[in-house]
Amino acid sequence: MNLAVIFAGGSGKRMHAKDRPKQFLFVHGKPIIVHTIEIFNSHPEIDGIVVVCIEDWIPYMKELQYTYRLDKIASIVPGGETGQMSIYNGLAEAARIYGRKDNIVLIHDGVRPLIDADLITANLRSVEKHGTSISCGPVSETVVLIGGSEHVEQVVNRDNSRVAKAPQGYWLDDVLSVEEQSIRDGLTNMIDTCTLMRHYGRELSIVDCRADNVKITTPEDFFMFRAVADARENEQLG
Repeated sequence: MNLAVIFAGGSGKRMHAKDRPKQFLFVHGKPIIVHTIEIFNSHPEIDGIVVVCIEDWIPYMKELQYTYRLDKIASIVPGGETGQMSIYNGLAEAARIYGRKDNIVLIHDGVRPLIDADLITANLRSVEKHGTSISCGPVSETVVLIGGSEHVEQVVNRDNSRVAKAPQGYWLDDVLSVEEQSIRDGLTNMIDTCTLMRHYGRELSIVDCRADNVKITTPEDFFMFRAVADARENEQLG
């Protein structure tokens, strides 16, 4: 089976939202998290979805599931103390429902709505062929590496640089085994799953994606997404 674990557990402090986490801010009449989940929900190869949510907002997330007919959501679970542990909760729930073996899981940010069906498909094919998939965007500016000082140690070749984004895909049994090993080792706050998998020696395969596949973290990101949504709607009306 092909599964999705969609992480919507952050409080979004950098967004400066007045009354709700960033994933529940409205754009074009529905919350950002709904824009994201709808893409997975409508994909013909996605069989089930697990949503990881801030615990106090789970009842509202269940209302959204019903209102927007997000029928592939099999479970909504609370997040953990860190982003890594929140993803672990989602992976463990997916394994509980569907089993660990022979299932692909795509891990995705609930506030990364500017993806499409083709990117989901490309990630599934990459996992089938290589065992992993990391959606990666192009680097548009020069990247430098710094050490413990104010000096640049290396200027990285832009042609060989990418920005790791999402979705990221793995065999469920493999990524869950690595998560469990990490927890036993006391590592529970890795910045993202590809960092964790690489730490434990897994080879990572890239899937190219567009630069606008952004994670909505700041007000500027929010306004950009709203502008893109407006442009796409105008194209439909044009």
